[in-house]
Amino acid sequence: MSKRFINGTDFTTMVVTGARNLDIHAADVNALNVFPVPDGDTGTNMNLTITSAVEDLKAKTSPHLGKSAEILSKGLLMGARGNSGVILSQLFRGFAKSVAGMDQAGPAEFAAALQSGVDMAYKAVVKPVEGTILTVAKEAAKHGVWYARRATDMLDLMEAVLNKANEALANTPNLLPVLKQVGVVDSGGQGLVYIYEGFVRALKEGGSTTTVTDYTLDASYTNSQANTAPVKTVLPSPAQATKSAQAQLDTDAIEFFYDMEFFINRSTGAFDHIAFDEEAYRKALGQDGDSIIVIDSGDYIKVHVHSRKPGDVFNVSLKYGELTRMNILNMRDQHRDLLADEFDTADFYEEQESQPAAIQPYGMIAVSMGEGISEIFSSLGVDIILSGGQTMNPSTEDFVTAASEIDAATIYIYPNNSNIILAAQQAKDLVEDKEIIVIPTKTIPQGIAAALAFNPDDSTENNTSGMTEALNRITSGQITFAVRDTQIDDLEIKSGDYLGLKNNKIAVNHPDLLETAKALLQEMIVNGDEIVTILTGEDANEEQTNEIKSFLAVSYPNAELELHAGGQPLYYYIFSVE
Repeated sequence: MSKRFINGTDFTTMVVTGARNLDIHAADVNALNVFPVPDGDTGTNMNLTITSAVEDLKAKTSPHLGKSAEILSKGLLMGARGNSGVILSQLFRGFAKSVAGMDQAGPAEFAAALQSGVDMAYKAVVKPVEGTILTVAKEAAKHGVWYARRATDMLDLMEAVLNKANEALANTPNLLPVLKQVGVVDSGGQGLVYIYEGFVRALKEGGSTTTVTDYTLDASYTNSQANTAPVKTVLPSPAQATKSAQAQLDTDAIEFFYDMEFFINRSTGAFDHIAFDEEAYRKALGQDGDSIIVIDSGDYIKVHVHSRKPGDVFNVSLKYGELTRMNILNMRDQHRDLLADEFDTADFYEEQESQPAAIQPYGMIAVSMGEGISEIFSSLGVDIILSGGQTMNPSTEDFVTAASEIDAATIYIYPNNSNIILAAQQAKDLVEDKEIIVIPTKTIPQGIAAALAFNPDDSTENNTSGMTEALNRITSGQITFAVRDTQIDDLEIKSGDYLGLKNNKIAVNHPDLLETAKALLQEMIVNGDEIVTILTGEDANEEQTNEIKSFLAVSYPNAELELHAGGQPLYYYIFSVE
């Protein structure tokens, strides 16, 4: 259908249609995900990003193009997930800025807005990599600006943009060796193509003549109906065909394996005197990280980074504002889980079909932070481990989902953090046909003690009682750092001081980490013959750890010492005294 201009209602229909086309093909995009390996599923991340924004857009859409684009931009920014989701948000942030004052736009204005989005996205990424969604967006927009010089119809323009996006997508393996290695095109680029396909379809079917809130996308709609052949993969070799793209890669090759996303909130007024030096901040993140995206929107700064040292990232971020919406994933963990599933599932399920599933009497869910701590819980028989802690709390839905995956009559949950207990307890009433029992563990050592006390051959009543009693025999300690000056009870705390927490209450503080650790252990050890367990964090120093061991050997020669690599962020050491 010929259309010289689009307004805000047309634009909303295009975005809704693009989002639904991506939703239909999200699994296809996930299957392509190899870069940067693997920070969650690209299709899922892009889908969740645009879906959250679309809900706002449908509710608040305006016939004014600039206003509708602004609503979309804000929704994408706040809902952005993963590298590709953040880049998608920047593409439409730049688009929105370009059309801010426009009631409607023709081909030239629309193409220029796409180019503004590309400029914004490249600016946000510290080290842009070609052969990704950035390249697909760039080539498509560049071609669109050229084509718009003679185009008078929005459908003609968008079809030209889509065709060029497909062409750029097909070329991504030639620009990024890892794509050619595993025989696929870029996943983020493919996701963007699916969105642009939706744009084309909406324009073909009349744009604003469709009621936005009722608009649906027929799942049978394919790329071929968008005047272009589908470009999904470069055919892999026979040896590769039986494995997913991610399975072609080595887990240890994931150098910066903590995938971090968070916001810096500068709207409180407490940080008005500190100017945000974006260039210095990006440089600091780049010292031990990559895939860095920093988006300064004034009151909030959106940050995405892959790092080896999450603690350092948080430290450098805290001086600019309060951290919120924090999320950390261990990409090596994700990759190991993926590799563990790389076997002939068809044979496996065929074998299992003839055998009824056995319902176990007990199951266990634990919240953990750090690879080493997760391994400890796994060794104690915990069925599902949820990532969480001070920086990321699992939701009630997370607990419900985990419980539904365990075939057990009774499921114990170890929250291991006082802020998570309530969410776990709320799951009790939402899980059908299973008894959910929350053991109110407030620390990792309490969770480990509870799991150790579990007896699979005992009754539910005895197990619940025994695990709850085990918590009282444990004294927990943590070494972390102060993020601001404050006074608590008789303690005068300065920003940067090391803090020693005893059972989640600040017991000691000192400018020196070793002195803090020694003072905390003296607070925790009563008789001198207890069992002392040390879980070292990701930022723990081997020399300091040896100093702590020597201190315990001299001061408490009768104490039994156990040392484990916990790998937890933010806490240099976690102590347990029993």
